[in-house]
Amino acid sequence: MNFIFKLLPDSVDNFFAGHPFGNLVRFLISILSGALFIGFLVFVVWIAQKANKKVFRIIESRSGKKIHLQFLERVVNIAIIVIVIIIPLAGDRLGTSILGSAAVLTAVVGFAAQDVIKDVLSGFLISIYKPFDIGDMIELDDGTIGVVESITMRHVVIIRLDNLRDVIPNSRINDIPVINYSIGQDARSWLFEFNVSYDSDVYKTKKVISEAVKESPYSVPGVKNDRGDMVYAPVQFLEMGDSSLKMSVRVYFDRSGNIFEVQDDINTRVFKALGGAGIEIPYSYTNVILKDGSKEQ
Repeated sequence: MNFIFKLLPDSVDNFFAGHPFGNLVRFLISILSGALFIGFLVFVVWIAQKANKKVFRIIESRSGKKIHLQFLERVVNIAIIVIVIIIPLAGDRLGTSILGSAAVLTAVVGFAAQDVIKDVLSGFLISIYKPFDIGDMIELDDGTIGVVESITMRHVVIIRLDNLRDVIPNSRINDIPVINYSIGQDARSWLFEFNVSYDSDVYKTKKVISEAVKESPYSVPGVKNDRGDMVYAPVQFLEMGDSSLKMSVRVYFDRSGNIFEVQDDINTRVFKALGGAGIEIPYSYTNVILKDGSKEQ
């Protein structure tokens, strides 16, 4: 950090130059000034990235979580590091850096074909063309089904139905067929099925399940009625099973919602509502016939 000494008066600089331990002092000052300078740059980066995060949170609060916004936020974070730290430290040598050499430039282009650069470029393509967005439910070519949680410069994170997370490189997910179950919809949905006993009142059961779904803070109207108004999906009587009546209802919820939280809330509410209404949820049991002809359950 010799630029520090350029800021000092000539007499001070000459003092260090003529002192027996001048070189040592100059070396220590260079180390200290370098550490302070780098610390200052790191602090500036920290402040700038905090501000960047706050700006994107404000944007997301207005437009929702979008995959291109999440990717752009990470690109800006990297740009901040380059602008605030790398360029100042490189100084005048930046003009004669590796990009100034045709041979090294060729090597860089060759390196661009490697996995890291491929993942970054694929991330750009995904954020631009948006085959899926944050919160979308997708299915990959290997049968993996899950909800898109986030995207980084190198990979996409998917929450599978078993609540485990798959971390998939951008280049791979950009090259394979993807089924998007949420595309073109303002809300996502999930089909719930409930079994009740044969002696249940069908109309009462439908009403109880419907009210439980409407009371959930996650559910939203997802279908249009004859007047064009958005309403909650109806509860449907699907079939008469061997030992129960099967009811179903499609629950719509916000695209950014967590499917596992929705499942937990809806199942809990419907279970309690059916029990409170005296509607039996059947379960398997065994009849034991005794030799004297009596029957024990």
